[in-house]
Parts: sequence; C-alpha cells; structure tokens
Amino acid sequence: QVQLVESGGGLVQAGGSLRLSCAASGRTFSTVAMGWFRQTPGKEREFVAGIRWSSGMTYYADSVKGRFTISRDNAKNTVYLQMNSLKPEDTAVYYCAASRTRASSTNTYEYDSWGQGTQVTVSS
Repeated sequence: QVQLVESGGGLVQAGGSLRLSCAASGRTFSTVAMGWFRQTPGKEREFVAGIRWSSGMTYYADSVKGRFTISRDNAKNTVYLQMNSLKPEDTAVYYCAASRTRASSTNTYEYDSWGQGTQVTVSS
C-alpha cells in the first residue's frame, strides 16, 4: 500500500494560482501512475490530471488543459499540481491518487491509494 499526503490547498481569487503537493510513502516502487482528482458536494469525483511514474508522460481533463500542470519529483516521491488562471468552478476538494495497474487511467476505480484531500476555494 502507498500512503499519500496532500498539501497546498487554500483560498485564492479568480485568476490566481496555487500549487498542490502530494508526498508518497510506503510501497512506492509499485506505482505506475499518479493522478489528481477533485470532488464537489453531491457530485462524483472527477479526473483532473495524471502522470506516468516512469516516463513522466502527462494527461489532462479538457477542463484544465493549458491551465494546470502535473509534475513529479521521483527522488522525493512527490507529485505536484500547478494550477494557474483559476476559476470559481475549480473550487473542490482535490485528491491525490496512485495506481499500481494502469499507466494512463482517468477512472477512480483504477487507482488503489488515495490521500485525504485538500480544499481549494476560488472566489470570484
């Protein structure tokens, strides 16, 4: 199992930026991909961005392309989500996740480990 701890959430005005971090520990050698998801009350958790652990290839939801950037630091076992040009509709709890089985999945059920989530609030 992989343990994940997110940080970096907060309150920001529309147009601003935030950087989320996700520190992984435990059986990190089995990880093939890491992802960021987000969820608002009453809605399903949705994919935001993902990165293949070995190659660094990235993939994004259409709603965040060009504004968000996912990156990783293998030496620190940490994944980052740089969020620029934030919009009120980006307000959500953001979760970090790790997958041992799929390298480019956007589905929650293909991720094995989850962090506790960090709140991001964008004011208009």
